[in-house]
Amino acid sequence: MASEPQGGLTEYIQHHLHHNVVSLGDSSFMKIHLDSLVVSFVLGALFCVWFWLKARKATSGVPSKGQALVELIVEFVDTQVKDTFHGDRRTVTPLALSIFMWVTFLNAMDLLPLDAPGIAVKTVAGEEVMHQTFFRWVPTADINTTIGLALSVFFIVLAHGMKAKGTLGFGKELVTAPFHAHNPIVKLILVPANLGLNIIEYLSKPVSLAMRLFGNMYGGELVFMLIAGLFAGWISFLPGVLFNTAWAIFHILIILLQAFIFMMLTIVYIATAREHH
Repeated sequence: MASEPQGGLTEYIQHHLHHNVVSLGDSSFMKIHLDSLVVSFVLGALFCVWFWLKARKATSGVPSKGQALVELIVEFVDTQVKDTFHGDRRTVTPLALSIFMWVTFLNAMDLLPLDAPGIAVKTVAGEEVMHQTFFRWVPTADINTTIGLALSVFFIVLAHGMKAKGTLGFGKELVTAPFHAHNPIVKLILVPANLGLNIIEYLSKPVSLAMRLFGNMYGGELVFMLIAGLFAGWISFLPGVLFNTAWAIFHILIILLQAFIFMMLTIVYIATAREHH
């Protein structure tokens, strides 16, 4: 951690809550959080390369430690899918594995020193440029990232539902379930209620996925920023080290738990979408 700026802890936190934004137009919807995008892409590529190399060098004999770790992760994820999703797992398990590992990598960025990007900029370009440069490297503490992940899962869930029931069958279920009726007139009366409940149910899934992950990681990032204020003085430096270490150890559980929850909810949503009512 670097010492906080002259404006105090409030200015320090405000500085670290700013994203590196690239504007593509005058509208606020045409702005990209470059830091979240770059870190997410790099970590996703790192995960793919890591597993590809281990799969390429995999042997049938005694596995290396790296291969054993990868096999352990894959078996763990496949077991969770097998226990939750009772269908063809050939596409669901790779999806669950990708979600679990990618979200874990994104969350784990919160364990790196908060001021590392600023120190790197200061070393290269000076202190003035450092104060004018913003870079948040915890993508899941950015609501745009979690919404993007949740929307991707949402469309995948819809695709699974349409594949299992057919487009017409999927559309029919939206207006005939959960309230069923045999009388045609009653069926027609129940259409608005069924459609409204199903729309709410489907829309609540990406919202809950995005907000749960974002809230936990954003809160964890804020705690690290508050603890960083203790590093500004010699008296509070040692308590800061202790608090930072304790919170980092506890935060490891949050990092893994949130990735696991995101993965499990995705599997559950896919399994539910493929069920016939």
